[in-house]
Amino acid sequence: MSNQAKKDQTQELIKETAKNLFFVKGKFDATTQEIADAAGVNRTLINYYFRSRDNLIQIIFDEAQKVEHEKSDIIMNSDLPFKEKIGQFIEGSLSTSLQYPYLETYIVSQINKGNCHKKDIEEDELQKLYKDIETEMELGNIERMKPIQFVLNMISLLVFPSAVRPLLMENLMIDEEEFDKIISERKDIILNMLFKN
Repeated sequence: MSNQAKKDQTQELIKETAKNLFFVKGKFDATTQEIADAAGVNRTLINYYFRSRDNLIQIIFDEAQKVEHEKSDIIMNSDLPFKEKIGQFIEGSLSTSLQYPYLETYIVSQINKGNCHKKDIEEDELQKLYKDIETEMELGNIERMKPIQFVLNMISLLVFPSAVRPLLMENLMIDEEEFDKIISERKDIILNMLFKN
């Protein structure tokens, strides 16, 4: 293996390990040493490849946002019928929740710290979404409410269980595997709650 390939592999390993600690395990305050230990590399390599912990975090944060943006893209730029679009968005969100249960919580913690956050949705796209929701209400497919309430309902149903995952697991006495199964079964339940038809 060439030196460059080995370097790329090590960089990728450090990034994936950091993502795992932050977004999968929810350890937002993991130190450079903890990331290095989990990756099985020397701590100096993190500084060598990424210059600093903050820089590494910025990189994985940007990648996390890309995942979020791809989900929003489904709703904003697809010509599918509205309910199908929402179904795809729900599916994408649930699979992200399974892969990275703490992703949204992490993004919120970064916004609260004043760290850069690029909006997932532009204003004109949002207005179009609200218009589509209003059309569905007129057709009788969705209960009448302010379109933003529909969006809040959808996001709450999608994000909340993962955001409080440890609490639910403890109080409802569910293990990791069972919790994942429950999350993956939520698509139809959420669609049935959001749509009348």
